[in-house]
Amino acid sequence: MQTGDKAPEYLGVNEKGEEIRLSAYKGKKIVLYFYPKDNTPGCTAEACNLRDNYDALRQAGYEVIGVSVDSGKSHQKFIEKNNLPFTLIADTEKKLVEEFGVWGEKSMCGRKYMGTFRTTFIINEEGKIERIIGPKEIKTKEHAAQIL
Repeated sequence: MQTGDKAPEYLGVNEKGEEIRLSAYKGKKIVLYFYPKDNTPGCTAEACNLRDNYDALRQAGYEVIGVSVDSGKSHQKFIEKNNLPFTLIADTEKKLVEEFGVWGEKSMCGRKYMGTFRTTFIINEEGKIERIIGPKEIKTKEHAAQIL
């Protein structure tokens, strides 16, 4: 997905097993943020920064939706533990991460593995991708300020 592309209507299933569709957010901008894994230090810092600035984001017309390949059950625990006010999509079949091009080979300590690249897509009121904040740009502890 590139800037200017239309985002898909069907985004996936959230932590409660509910289908998440773009049309449900008509008239709002969406912060669709992809992150590697629930309950890891960077992902927790990013989620908590978005939580702490959630009111400011909403006042600016944004709705926040997180996405990782973790299960709905894992998302429920992550939401409860960190008191997150937004929904998380459980992309267990990796459809959305592949469609958005954020799934690929990563390496840590010389070990190569497949994973999600931390990436945020700002989707405008018409459902088009307005801005992409890539893995090298995202500062997990100040991500909301980067969006605003």
